[in-house]
Amino acid sequence: MAGGLGPALWLASRGSAVERLAGLQLAGAATVLTLLLLVQAYGPSSAIILPLTLTVLAFAGTLVYARLLGTR
Repeated sequence: MAGGLGPALWLASRGSAVERLAGLQLAGAATVLTLLLLVQAYGPSSAIILPLTLTVLAFAGTLVYARLLGTR
C-alpha cells in the first residue's frame, strides 16, 4: 500500500489536469489504507478517527479540484 504512494505523487505532479486528478485520488486512497493498516497493527482504537477524517477531506479536495478544473 505504501508503494502506491510514489507513483500516485508522480502522477499528481506531472501530466494533464485529468491525470493529476487521478493521481490525487490514488494518493488519498493509498494514504488512507496505509494509515488504517498502521492503526489496526499498532495504534489504539481511538486513532481510527484520523484515516476516516482523511477520507472525507480527500473526497472534498477532489471535488474542489474538479470544480476549479471545470472553470477553465
